[in-house]
Amino acid sequence: MAQHSSDPGGASRVRRRALLGTVVLAVLVALAGLVAYLTREGRSPSDTSASPLSSPTASSSSAAPSGPHSRPRALPVPPETHDPIKYGKAAAAALWSYDTRAYSQPELRKALRGWLTTESKYADPASVDKAVPSPVLWKEMAANGQFATAEINEGHFPQAFTQALQDDPGAITQAYVYAVTVSGKQSIAWKGSPAGGAESRSITLAVQCRPDHPCALVGVMPSVAP
Repeated sequence: MAQHSSDPGGASRVRRRALLGTVVLAVLVALAGLVAYLTREGRSPSDTSASPLSSPTASSSSAAPSGPHSRPRALPVPPETHDPIKYGKAAAAALWSYDTRAYSQPELRKALRGWLTTESKYADPASVDKAVPSPVLWKEMAANGQFATAEINEGHFPQAFTQALQDDPGAITQAYVYAVTVSGKQSIAWKGSPAGGAESRSITLAVQCRPDHPCALVGVMPSVAP
């Protein structure tokens, strides 16, 4: 059972997190909201809409990884592209994939952070960390040899983001950060269950693509934007 914190700053942090959620929702309405989200001060870890990587008991359907997907997989490496949608799809696949047989939890966390933009005032590593199972959960998953693969169906700019760009095309030139929504499926398998399971996934990512530099991940948005 969760316990109430005696820290007098606890209530303030709760208020900041609530405010953060409100600010990030504004991202989906206007490009200016996106810039506000990226440059806010005192950023606290964001609640992402992408649910934590599933355990075997959380999976339901019988669509199973097979063939080459059953072999240990390498850590995810970001693609070199200037296309924010292509990068967003690759990032979503990386966030939905893992292999406890091939590497450790800290190694996966470090690899995913390697996708982030090097511009620290925009990067939101906390939102990426939340996509990685905790060390305790990872240990349990590793004992079962659990791994997951991702199948990406599509990626697009959210409607509100596209409209904001049309209304003010020059606004993006400050940070060159794009909102990208990706949908797909995460397939999970583990020892003793070669059939595995699968579940649908959707995520909205903030992707930075400056004209003179390949795309990089900014962070995972707290809500999925249509």
